[in-house]
Amino acid sequence: MLEFLTLHPQAFGLDISGLSIKAVQLEKKQKGFRLSSFGASELAQGVLEGGEIKKEEQLVEAISRTLKQIRGKKIRTKYVVAALPEEKAFVQVVQIPRMKEQEVAQAIRFQAENYIPYPIDTVYIDFAIITPLHNHVDHLDVLVASLPQAVVDSYVSALEKAGLTPAALEIDAIALARAVVEKGVSPIPILVVNIGNARTKVSIFSGYSVRFTTSLSICAKQFTEAVAKALHVDEEKAEEFKRHYGLYTPEDALGQEVFQAMIPTATDFAEQVAKYLEYYESHVPHQHLLEPQKKITKIMLCGGGANLKGLPEFLMRSLKVEVALGNPWINILSPGMKELPLLSFQESLGYSCALGLALRGARGKELYD
Repeated sequence: MLEFLTLHPQAFGLDISGLSIKAVQLEKKQKGFRLSSFGASELAQGVLEGGEIKKEEQLVEAISRTLKQIRGKKIRTKYVVAALPEEKAFVQVVQIPRMKEQEVAQAIRFQAENYIPYPIDTVYIDFAIITPLHNHVDHLDVLVASLPQAVVDSYVSALEKAGLTPAALEIDAIALARAVVEKGVSPIPILVVNIGNARTKVSIFSGYSVRFTTSLSICAKQFTEAVAKALHVDEEKAEEFKRHYGLYTPEDALGQEVFQAMIPTATDFAEQVAKYLEYYESHVPHQHLLEPQKKITKIMLCGGGANLKGLPEFLMRSLKVEVALGNPWINILSPGMKELPLLSFQESLGYSCALGLALRGARGKELYD
């Protein structure tokens, strides 16, 4: 697995995103896991910008506040699996000749200057050999990730000042995939769209691996702002209207106003997503799937913004592909269960990345090997 810092204890998951912090801890049970602890708190505007920590003291305070407000059992471990910002990460699948696993690191480092857009001595580099769904013998496919050392070190510093010990740090797209891709494998390429309040993160997953990751400027907050502006109400009221009416065409006049206010943002959102459907066709290399896949035919929506009523149907009409909500419990709960009493499915969509981080932490040593 890709990892920038790894020990082997059980740990909780901590997702630090643009405007919020979410913490989750899972407990092992005889079959699978159970949710033991979770909580969230808001992060003030400007604490993080483009994935960089701008106000460390406020971030440390927010992390501590989140852990004090935990629902369920108190989190007693200091070990944490935390997400690193996708905005600063460079992720690419590269091909190298077949070789012994211990030789891969040297080969990747040697080639890194050809595909990493930062000076090599300023970044941390990690990799994972991708297991093919369809065997091939002439080369290895390797998922390579890099982040600037200054960014990684700043997150480690903030976590340590909050009294935590990083057990592992990983790019959020990888944690998200662990939560929503059933058994960690997909025979078809999936576009995973994680709609947050500050940013929307997009990744392509196929076979056993993330293949590409990026972010969009449009986010859940912009839908709320569009309603507030059109209806001349504050954002709290606009959020209430947005959640009530969504993108379904309503019969009453107020609903029509809310719907019309969000349509331009929704259309722009669909157009931006469409670019990455097209990107897959021309840029993503061969993936050794059981059958060749020339197009992405499924979009999976995650994040709190995925709860916008009518959004999956709107995107299906606009993009002509299947669109469904991701299930962040798919690899945690027993088959047939969709949610837990403490945390509803709707609310859990906003915890998707944190649940993926917590799943890694709960697996302990077995996952780090």
